[in-house]
Formats: sequence, C-alpha cells, structure tokens
Amino acid sequence: MKAFLTISMLVASNAFMTFAWYGHLKLKEYSWFSNLNLFKIILLSWAIAFFEYSIMIPANRIGFEGNNGPFSLWQLKVIQEVITLVVFTIFTIVFFKEESFKTNHLIGFVFLILAVYFIFKK
Repeated sequence: MKAFLTISMLVASNAFMTFAWYGHLKLKEYSWFSNLNLFKIILLSWAIAFFEYSIMIPANRIGFEGNNGPFSLWQLKVIQEVITLVVFTIFTIVFFKEESFKTNHLIGFVFLILAVYFIFKK
C-alpha cells in the first residue's frame, strides 16, 4: 500500500513540476499570459511548484525505508527520474504537438528502465 501511495504521489507531484517548469512555454500563446514579465512568470512557477513540494516531500517520507517505507533512497531517486520522464513525455506529446518522440528518446528510456532494474536488484 505504501509503495502504491508513494508512486501515486510522485506522479501527481511531477505533473505540477512539469507544468511549473515547462507550462509557461505553452501559455505564452495566450494574450493574458504573454504580457507577464519574467519575474511574474517565475513567481507563478514557484506558486505551482509549492504544490509539487507539498506532495513530493510526504511521498518521499512515506516511501523511504528509514521511515518504514518500502524503498531505499536510491530506489526513490530512480523511481522519481523514470516518473519525471514519463510525465514529461505525456505532457510534451499532448501540449507541444510540434515536438516529436523519436527513436533515440525511446532508446534512452530503455536505458532508464534498465537503471531501475539494476537499482532494485539485490
């Protein structure tokens, strides 16, 4: 149960993170947003990132074996990186249709999956 909760929370926090980091690149197409200066965009991104941190920190605490969770610190980090790339890929395909998913991206993801395998290997 803690593993599922941890991973679910990491996915949710990554959705906020991805939007905070890259959403402004798409929102610039809207007139109300395109008039914001960089400082206001940074503040908006920080506000969004607050929700990311509000989910990420508890997810790591719940999932960490030092707090009776199922994952080592190494495992949490690799899970996080894989989730980040999956969420980023979905975000990019949905919102940035001019960006294409290429073979080299797929090969890189395969290597990340191998990283997960080796990190979890006892």
